[in-house]
Amino acid sequence: MARIANLLLALSVLCIMGMAKAGTITEIPSHNGDSIFIETSCKSTRYRTVCVQSLLPYAYKIQRRPLQMALEALSVSLSRTKSADSFVSNLVKHKDLKPREQQPIDDCLKLMGDSIDRLSKSVQELRGISGANDRDFLWHISNVQTWVSAALTDDDTCLDGLAALDGEVKDSIRTRVSNVAEVTSNALALVNQLAKTHLE
Repeated sequence: MARIANLLLALSVLCIMGMAKAGTITEIPSHNGDSIFIETSCKSTRYRTVCVQSLLPYAYKIQRRPLQMALEALSVSLSRTKSADSFVSNLVKHKDLKPREQQPIDDCLKLMGDSIDRLSKSVQELRGISGANDRDFLWHISNVQTWVSAALTDDDTCLDGLAALDGEVKDSIRTRVSNVAEVTSNALALVNQLAKTHLE
């Protein structure tokens, strides 16, 4: 009886493999309207793959709404900046850093603190923009563009300062801050796209 069951199982596997080769099994689509909207919107960003990967988990919230898309992008940027800041802070506590390593890392921490403040204000500003008239809308957007642009400059300045470091410490910090810079750049591009769309 066991031999018959095993034989049937083997035949079933072979049958499925044959159907797959013949192309008779239809793949379930991996995209819906919301994810396609995200992929299309991310074409306006510099780091498209990062944009799609970071925002697809929020497709159910974005729902093909440009304002919500920009808001989620800013929230991702804020979250990852906080995470990087926490990582570097813990690194400083547990690593025996040389004096020449300490200063650029302290500078980075200050810059990330400034970025967190600017991105937090940007999220709040964008949340209050719904229903605003054209003049107020553009004023709010201008504030967000200024703050996010400054946050991106903070990231770039931090990365430049890491040139004085070497080894594992430099690589671990650079990896995280580079990712923060990428999602922040994408968030700024989506905010700019939102402003452009509103003007059309």
